[in-house]
Formats: sequence, structure tokens, C-alpha cells
Amino acid sequence: MFKKGYWKIGLLLLALVFLLAACGSDDTDDNADGQIDQSQEQDQENSESYTVEHAMGETPIEGTPERIVVLTNHGTEALLSLGITPVGAVQSWTGDPWYDHISDQMEGVEVVGTESNINLEAIAALDPDLILANKMRQEEYSEQLSEIAPTVFEETLRGDWKINFELIAEAFNKQEEGQQVLDDYQKRVEELRANLEEAGKLDTKVSMVRFMPSDVRIYHKDSFSGIILDEIGLARPESQDVDDFAAKGVTKERIEEMDGDVIFYFTYQPEGEDGESVESEWVNDPLWNNLSAVQEGKAYEVSDTIWNTAGGVLAANLMLDDLEEMLLSE
Repeated sequence: MFKKGYWKIGLLLLALVFLLAACGSDDTDDNADGQIDQSQEQDQENSESYTVEHAMGETPIEGTPERIVVLTNHGTEALLSLGITPVGAVQSWTGDPWYDHISDQMEGVEVVGTESNINLEAIAALDPDLILANKMRQEEYSEQLSEIAPTVFEETLRGDWKINFELIAEAFNKQEEGQQVLDDYQKRVEELRANLEEAGKLDTKVSMVRFMPSDVRIYHKDSFSGIILDEIGLARPESQDVDDFAAKGVTKERIEEMDGDVIFYFTYQPEGEDGESVESEWVNDPLWNNLSAVQEGKAYEVSDTIWNTAGGVLAANLMLDDLEEMLLSE
């Protein structure tokens, strides 16, 4: 009886050991399965592919691009607004090497030439996984660029900057984040329009003049700054209220076309050239000083970078700052 009782207890203890071992095995398997599932999800995320249609065809993109080279100045602004720092970018048209308003965000970014003269060797050396290009600027390099990395080409530099911005956001599969940037900008436009209307200044005729080392231009509606003025609803002088880019090669015989209720003028000053002397010659001319806007103290010098050259979302917002300050503080 004594031995038989111990035998039963032994069987019970043995069964309990097997039961505990099985439970421990199940927990381990569950943990392993969880790790496998996590790993599979990560692999799936990294291997996710999508295709972007652009000016030069279609480009499949695998995963999330991390090493980006951008070949336009407005493209650089688009990336920065989305919280993305490129590994390489074309040098700004003015600045050393970046525009003042972006320089503090471009630390460590390599220069890969200019928009008009890219450096293919420098681009390849950065081992990018995505290149953002522009057909108007870099079509001749399309084959070489595509051999280096998947490349997305914008169609043109003319027209509404938001079209190129949307393509760049799509190239990163960040349409939602991109739309938020555009919504924030549009909200500012609508607020400025409402404030100008309340102040009785929405019908202000805004004139834009650009001085360059070898040219003088009057800017029309189909320009970076012209489109922004049109979005706000500001009026333009009759000669500037036309759907083209600018009147180029303007002589002093046409200086009256520069007049408006206000004049915003800006000067392109590339390294090694002298746009400032052209500006000085014109703004000190008696014909300029006879313009009504000048006589009323409403001719404002603004940044060529912000009002024309940069051409991106950051510059667009800074231009709104200028308009708010100068038109609503009168």
C-alpha cells in the first residue's frame, strides 16, 4: 500500500512536469512567432514598391528612399518642408552654397553641381536610392541618372510650383504629408486675402520689376510671384495683367509700365556679376522717381531669392510674410 501510494504520487508529479514544460514551450513558440511576424512586417515595409508616373515615363521605387539627391532648388525646399534632408543637392543660384533661408537646414549636404550643370560623378559617389530631376533642366542626362538610381522627372519649371511639389511628395509616397503642407499654405493665402479685403486693400494694383546684370524685366501673372499674387486676389496694372511670364529687355521708354499702386522690385546678383549697378541706375533715374508709387513711398525692395529665384514652398510662405508686412502696415 505504501509503495503503491508513492507510485501514484510519482505519476502525478511526472505529469505535472510535462504540463509545465508544454506551457513553457507554448510561450516560447508564441514569442518566436511574434518576432517572426514583426520581422516579416518590417521586411514587407522595406520591400514595399510603388510606381511614380512622371515626365519621362514611369519609375518603380522599392521601400522608403533614404539617400536622396535633388537637382532643383525648389525641390530642395519641398524636401525640407517634408522633414527630409537630401544627401546631395544642386547649389543655390545665389549663396555659398545655399540660400540664406535654408542654409541652417543643409548642414552636411553635398553640392552636386548646379541646375544647369550637374556633376554626374558627384551624384554617383553619394550612392542615392532616389534622384529628383527636371526635364527642362536635365533631360539630356536622363539615361545616366536612371543608371545611377531610380529617377523622377518634373515636366517644367514654369507655372504653379505646387504641381512639382505634389510630384515630389508622391515620389516619397508621402502624399498625405504633402497635402498638409499645401493646406497650411492655402490657409495662409485665405487669411491674407480676408485681411486685405477687410482693410480695403485687395484691389491694390501690384507691380513687379526685376533688375538683372544684363536685363530688366516686368513680371506678369505666369511667374512664381505672379501666381501667388493671383491666388491672393490682388490686382495688377493693366499691362501686367496678362497670362505670360514677363516683359523682357525693358528699356526706359517703357518705364511707365512699371507703375502701380505699389511696386515690388528685386535684383538678381549672381557671384561675379553686377546686378546692383543696374538697379542703382534705374532707381536713381528721374523717370523712375516720377512714378506715382515711388513718389508716394510705395516702391519696396524685396529679396530676389524669395520673390523669384528659389521658387519653392518655403519661399512662397516668406513672400506671404512680405506682403502682409508691407501692404497691411501702410
